[in-house]
Formats: sequence, structure tokens, C-alpha cells
Amino acid sequence: MSTRYVPYYRVSTVRQGQSGLGLEAQQAAVRAFVPDPAQLLPAFTEVESGSKNQRPQLAAAIAAAREQGATLLIAKLDRLSRNAGFILTLRDSGVSFVCCDMPDANTLTVGLFAVIAQHERELISKRTKDALAAKKARGAVLGTPANMTSAATEKGLLVRQQNARDYQPSKQAARLAGLLHAQGYTLYQIAEELNTAGYRTRRGQRFLPMTVHRLLKR
Repeated sequence: MSTRYVPYYRVSTVRQGQSGLGLEAQQAAVRAFVPDPAQLLPAFTEVESGSKNQRPQLAAAIAAAREQGATLLIAKLDRLSRNAGFILTLRDSGVSFVCCDMPDANTLTVGLFAVIAQHERELISKRTKDALAAKKARGAVLGTPANMTSAATEKGLLVRQQNARDYQPSKQAARLAGLLHAQGYTLYQIAEELNTAGYRTRRGQRFLPMTVHRLLKR
């Protein structure tokens, strides 16, 4: 009996969901992945909000896949691979899943993603607390309007954005590479996993065994 799939799509805004922008590309990816429409069960589309981390359609899609004995087909994983809440739900769902843009992703891979995402949150929290404590020790009064001018807010936003661009992906890639290396993966296999997960070098290039070697030595 052929495998049946429950497609799961996601769009970032209600307007995008209504217009079909982004959704059509995901639907095309699913059709390319599963050419036989008879294998596709009714799909679920998530309209996400940047301020919320709730995904009721994901829960519904998982429930449908479990009930039908089908495989959950995620049209677009990409950045969700770094969202601990999403990948923990996926990992602990107990249903088979496959991702159109990362077909090699498996329970081990998303489990490692969850570890990395959780560790990143803890590091960010610690750095924030340490920075506030140091500022308070220098005599600054925290939480006052004087510290929240528009210029200071804009400068802080620019600094955070620059730090995220320059360091966050590299640190996450290095941690994933270290975890995979500890699992016995070769440099070539680690490079393939990093590229499949959407990571790139600081220059935007795909990882090679040599760049993975340098990453592990940092």
C-alpha cells in the first residue's frame, strides 16, 4: 500500500494566506515530492504570527496523520528547524514525518536542533542578565525613560541585528557540528547535514569538509 501524506503548510500573515503568496510555492513543492495526488490527504495551513508561538494547525495535522496512519509532510521546514517549540512537538508527536526542503531530516536531527535552540535561549538569557547586572553595578538606573530614548532603542536594535547576522548562525552550526562529530559522523556527513539544515558559512557558502574541520577547531 502506498504511503499517504498529510501536507502541512505555513504562511506568516493572514494577508499572505489569503493572497496565496508563499502558499502556492509550498503546494508546488508538495506536488513535486508526491506526484500522485491520491496519496495526499486533506492539508492543514498554519497562519503564524510573529508575536505568538502557537500552532493549532500543526497539532491538527499530527492528529490527522496519527488517525489515518499517514506521514506528516512538512512543505517548508527551513527556519522552523531552529524553533525549539516546533521541533519538540514534531519529535514527540510519535508520527512519521518528512520535509520537502530537508528530506533527510529525522528524529535524531530534529532532536539535535532542539538541544541547540534550547542552549541558545539559555545563553541569551544569561548574557542579558549579566549585562543588566554589570550596568547596575556601574550605577545606572534601569528601566527609566532616560535609558529608553528613541536613539538608544534604535541603536540597540541595530546592534542586536548585527550580532544575529554575524554570530548566531555560526554558533548554532558549530554546536550542531560538534554534536554530530560526537555521534561519529565524518566531516563530509556533517557538511551534508549542515547544508541540508539550511546553514551557511559567514560568506554565504555551503559547508565543505574543510570548513567543517575549521568550525570544529574554533
